[in-house]
Amino acid sequence: MSDWQRLWPAPAKLNLFLHVVGRRPDGYHLLQTVFRFVDYADELRFSPRPDRRVVLATPVAGVDPESDLTVRAARALAQAKGCDRGVTIELTKRIPMGGGLGGGSSDAATTLLALNRLWGCGLDLSDLQTIGLTLGADVPVFIHGRNCFAEGIGERFYDVRLPPAWYLLVVPPVQVPTLAVFTDPGLRRDTPRLDAACWQPGSGGNDLEPVTCRLFPAVRETLDLLGRYGRARMSGSGACCFVEFADEQQARAVLAVLPAGVCGFVARGLDAHPIQN
Repeated sequence: MSDWQRLWPAPAKLNLFLHVVGRRPDGYHLLQTVFRFVDYADELRFSPRPDRRVVLATPVAGVDPESDLTVRAARALAQAKGCDRGVTIELTKRIPMGGGLGGGSSDAATTLLALNRLWGCGLDLSDLQTIGLTLGADVPVFIHGRNCFAEGIGERFYDVRLPPAWYLLVVPPVQVPTLAVFTDPGLRRDTPRLDAACWQPGSGGNDLEPVTCRLFPAVRETLDLLGRYGRARMSGSGACCFVEFADEQQARAVLAVLPAGVCGFVARGLDAHPIQN
């Protein structure tokens, strides 16, 4: 199978903690977090075109295809390399939108990684991360491709070794607009910085959680529900929440007893992005 025929995964991520430690003069928030990839993913397929157009053949409901991050990523790569090749993108969407799992950023990163290879651009990961940062703060970490402690606006990484784990994720019936959380006057922005070398699995909280729970009570209800079975955490700005388990059987046993109508799934923690393996 050629690279043009293969399916390219775009995995979800979890924020194992997320602290807001300051704010730059330009308004960007300074963060510290640990990203973990999980084996729940969108999938993309790319087909060459005889023209120079970038076309998303499978638009996402409610998203203008011209502003979709996959389209923007392809065009940004073409512009960076002076490339005049076209592509049709097929996106199979599984990662919930507005869930704090990084689906759009992951799709953009996979587009950059795939087309860099398919178009023969020859850019290294650092070059691709620079392009990715123009698309969104989380895009570079998906290009980096390793579980890591990240800080700044998402551009500085320190790889971390994480123990094997399984996660039960629950998707509340809301989509959380990240901008609404970060612009809320009640958001804490002065959490003391952590030394990346001193971070330990299980430490830290999510500074966005109080604001998201106030704006979207369904998130608080989900955290309360999952809190019966372990330490419940929210990923990113929400809405998805998760609990960590040592093995798949435990995670699936809890999933099986959740109330009817609760939308959830089980995912395995990964050591690296599947494209980077």
